[in-house]
Amino acid sequence: MIERRVYMNSFEPVDQAGGRPPLAGVPAAWVAAALDPPRAFGSPLGMGLLRAQPDDFVVEEDLGFAPAGTGQHVLLKVRKRDANTQWVARELARICRSRPMDVGFAGLKDRRAVAVQWFTVPKSAQSLEAWTTVQTPEFEVLEAHAHTRKLPRGALAGNGFVIRVRDVNVTDQQLAERVGLISRRGVPNYFGPQRFGRQGSNLAQISAGLRALRMPERGFVLSAGRSLIFNAALAERVRDGSWDRLEAGDVANLDGRGSVFSVDAVDATLTDRCLQLDIHPSGPMWGRGSPATKGRVLELESRVGMQFPEPAALVQDAGMDQERRSLRLAVRNLEWTRELDAIVLRFRLTRGSFATTVLREIFDVTTPDGDLEGDT
Repeated sequence: MIERRVYMNSFEPVDQAGGRPPLAGVPAAWVAAALDPPRAFGSPLGMGLLRAQPDDFVVEEDLGFAPAGTGQHVLLKVRKRDANTQWVARELARICRSRPMDVGFAGLKDRRAVAVQWFTVPKSAQSLEAWTTVQTPEFEVLEAHAHTRKLPRGALAGNGFVIRVRDVNVTDQQLAERVGLISRRGVPNYFGPQRFGRQGSNLAQISAGLRALRMPERGFVLSAGRSLIFNAALAERVRDGSWDRLEAGDVANLDGRGSVFSVDAVDATLTDRCLQLDIHPSGPMWGRGSPATKGRVLELESRVGMQFPEPAALVQDAGMDQERRSLRLAVRNLEWTRELDAIVLRFRLTRGSFATTVLREIFDVTTPDGDLEGDT
């Protein structure tokens, strides 16, 4: 029997019967970079309980565009509770008698949560009005609109969160100071534990090499390898204090967008834009070739790549090219309120980012079942 005590971005297996822990054989540096990278603002303010019930973690997608109003697809706004995104997609396919692969959604959302997200299904005999009557214990359709195309992965502007952390012992002053600091400076844009599988299980498959990976596990393991190197590079920038400021040789990223540009020299304008969270330094999403940075930043990123030869070789063998991701995550509209036995946090993040990266800069948390990852 293996007892697991799982805290925010950390993994502590305790083997009570002398067996092997789940990540046996995985280098400690990989586990640290993936599940326990350094925090930017010091120790957490305290320990709390997350996901005591699904309503404690509420996320709502912001598509960033309006339904087309015409077309051969139906855009559905769905509220799900304690349900897996892919399971909901299969249920929607069953209702309209389509193939599950024809159902579109922008991204996976945590199972043990209340999530409001968008799906597309092919137009069928099911009318728009009929769609809005669909209601099960696990999900309900809130809106239905005609739309021109299947919703692709990543097709959203961001996500809004309302997260309740229970049993926290923290003063109002401590919390106000930490929330204010995060609002002004953002947080390190680490990939959360979701990216690395349950208890980091995807890490254990990286060393097998590309040919040993089967579909659909290949995509998850490649993503874990790339994310591992990014987290390790970001960790180095957190340690030297440069994660939230630009320096010569950086590649800057425009907030909330994929646009990047090289920084040959840092002037007052760039410094001010960085302070305003308009632009951020970026880190490597590893692939073929060398990172696009220069000078000290290139040396740092190249050194990190050499420290993770197996993940680097895996993504290169898959034909992936070097790309960039923001090192910093701006946390918009961050607010907190106190309830009798909980702290409630509200904030908005751009797509592709993780609420856990925000939470870990405030609290250390555990969950009733020891599962922080969900299925995001």
